[in-house]
Amino acid sequence: MSRAPSAAPRRADVVIVGGGFMGAATAFFLRRHGLSVILLERDLIGQAASGVNFGNVRRQGRFLPQLPLSNLSRDLWGRLPELIGEDAEFLPSGHIRVAFTEDNAARLERYAADCRPYGLELELLSGNAARARFPMLAPDVHTVSFSPADGHANPRLAAPAFGRAARRAGAHVLEETEVTGIGKDGEDFVIETRGQGVFRAPLLQISTGAWAQAMAATFGDHLRLIPRGPQMGVTEPVPYRIGPVIGFASDVTEEGVYLRQVARGNIVFGGGRRTDANLVTKRAPLDPLNTIRQMPHLARLLPDIARLRVIRTWSGVEAYLDDDIPVMGPSAGVAGLFYAFGFCGHGFQLGPGVGHVMAELIATGKTSVPIDAFHIGRFRGPDRPNV
Repeated sequence: MSRAPSAAPRRADVVIVGGGFMGAATAFFLRRHGLSVILLERDLIGQAASGVNFGNVRRQGRFLPQLPLSNLSRDLWGRLPELIGEDAEFLPSGHIRVAFTEDNAARLERYAADCRPYGLELELLSGNAARARFPMLAPDVHTVSFSPADGHANPRLAAPAFGRAARRAGAHVLEETEVTGIGKDGEDFVIETRGQGVFRAPLLQISTGAWAQAMAATFGDHLRLIPRGPQMGVTEPVPYRIGPVIGFASDVTEEGVYLRQVARGNIVFGGGRRTDANLVTKRAPLDPLNTIRQMPHLARLLPDIARLRVIRTWSGVEAYLDDDIPVMGPSAGVAGLFYAFGFCGHGFQLGPGVGHVMAELIATGKTSVPIDAFHIGRFRGPDRPNV
């Protein structure tokens, strides 16, 4: 996306700071509610965590109270062409989680039972049945949990597509516009920028990912946000034969790897250990040893991957919270202020749904799915003072 002209209006109904997936999607859906919107992005739309992640469009394995939001988002993924005119290479190829031990298989079975009341139906296959359905897997697979309607998409395309759609819908999208100051003056929020002047709005959403902690603290909402970098990689292309996304079902960090094959034949992979990211340089260093650590666990899932060359590795800056649950909803104490950040490495699938629900909340004060579990107020209390 190109930089918006400096003639953007100085005031709107809503200013959104942060043009990742959440901010761009919220801008788009707010225009469908008829509100005027200014979206400010320091770099380019979707350039940070939204554009460097694995591209998983999965529901299984999520925090159960997150499933209503995830289900809504999955419906929107299926309707992207009619909504925004692009599909972001979304492929509902299915998603499987693979267990190799009885303990991990038992966890899959419990989750399949627990998620059913939330509207997610999973198919469990064990032993010969699992190997017959998914012959690419290792022969010692114990149990597979299959979510047939999940899949994957291209993270480099999704957020920019929503940014373009928001602009076509009438939102003013300003890229390369750094926010240098933020506060509230009477009824209006005042957002100062470098090079584009000052913007005002009675409603403000902060969606700045790993950089949101300082902005939230400006308004008295304190929390600990940890910037980390995922370890991603891609192999040389081989004939396409792996439909579903494949993930290792384990609570051991190093074993938590996953992979998917794109239509061009390359196998994209990630998971395992993360590196510490730097908010000043906006970089997350790569650790070559992490790639080496990933390989035996990837080969445990898909033995043939051991024969392939890794042609590129990368990382990005993601935001993690202590409880591994995002912040989403209104401020704990400032009227008109809203948050959508800290999605802890699993926000890509939620992007359309977050935008839809945040726009509902901002425009109407209500949401079609529950989001109370994500309120920033959970970080207050006698044992977690908001100071």
